[in-house]
Amino acid sequence: MAKRDIPIAKMPGNNNNFSGGAHLEFEDKVADLDRQMNELRRLSSIKGIDYSAEIRQLRRQQVAELKRIYSNLTAWQTVQVARHPQRPLLSDYLDLMVKDFRELHGDRCFGDDRAIVTGFGHIGRERVLVVGQNKGKNTKQKIACNFGCPNPEGYRKALAKMKFAEKFGIPIVTLIDTPGAHPGIGAEERGQAQAIAVNLNQMSRLRVPIICIVIGEGGSGGALGIGVGDRLAILEFAYYSVISPEGCAAILWRDGSQAPKAAEALKLTSKDLYKLELVDAVIPEPLGGAHRNVHDTIYNVEKYIVKTLRDLKRTKIDNLLDNRYSKLRSIGASPTEKLRRKTQAAKERVKAALEAMPTKPKRVPAKV
Repeated sequence: MAKRDIPIAKMPGNNNNFSGGAHLEFEDKVADLDRQMNELRRLSSIKGIDYSAEIRQLRRQQVAELKRIYSNLTAWQTVQVARHPQRPLLSDYLDLMVKDFRELHGDRCFGDDRAIVTGFGHIGRERVLVVGQNKGKNTKQKIACNFGCPNPEGYRKALAKMKFAEKFGIPIVTLIDTPGAHPGIGAEERGQAQAIAVNLNQMSRLRVPIICIVIGEGGSGGALGIGVGDRLAILEFAYYSVISPEGCAAILWRDGSQAPKAAEALKLTSKDLYKLELVDAVIPEPLGGAHRNVHDTIYNVEKYIVKTLRDLKRTKIDNLLDNRYSKLRSIGASPTEKLRRKTQAAKERVKAALEAMPTKPKRVPAKV
């Protein structure tokens, strides 16, 4: 095992950075307030005049504006927040959340896909295997990682390390952040679809607790390849969808500019997914999105993992697998079907108990 060898860019030290650097297109007023505050700071340093009261007033206006905007984001705006260039990536979670991380490389078949990172470490007091999708910080890293789009060898590497963790009874935590699996010809030639399908099959049977968390983009089968587990959570302004909005718009309308309309139709936001019971929990983000307060975001994710692992480890492995199977089978089922499945086990137990009861022999009337 070797230490992670991906260089990590330094994160901003200001935990309450409401400006968030690059402003999104629907944050015009927030950007204007930032410019006013920066101008007051510049004048204060030049003229020596104290503008702290005015800056505090502008900051209060900015906080109120962020609350108004982020309390009612559209689906397309949520996608934009999930793709923000300063949103925390896998490398940030490994640095701030995972202690003593040791990376494992290669699929023992073709190569080492840098779009998926695997390794052992500690989250809280729990020793876990971390499997995450890596987008890269700078241009060089992004190219090496295919911009977060894994190849088949990445999924095979993930599954091999998961089986290794199962051998020693170590829980698994997956961090999902990908626009989708790599669509290149080489990936298809090496069995992209099969690699994802095998992962879906095998992850459903692993005899260790599995927690899956969507930390940014959760696109298509690329996300599903490491997204089967006992609990599936999503950050508040992340998205999880069968296809990207642009891809959906290209198929339905043959026009990528229809992506906002497609995003609404896909029901890909955390609120919609929770209502549809496709995710088990929504992890809150700081005001204005994860990119405005990286440390608090990662702390919320860590707290969820520690609490959930504690609950899952209290469950017997056989019961855990039964619950995982039932959870997967209930996806897309109608309320009536879900109720029938919940009561089916009880009906079978009652039927078995009745059959096991000794029956009295029938009385035969005496012959006269």
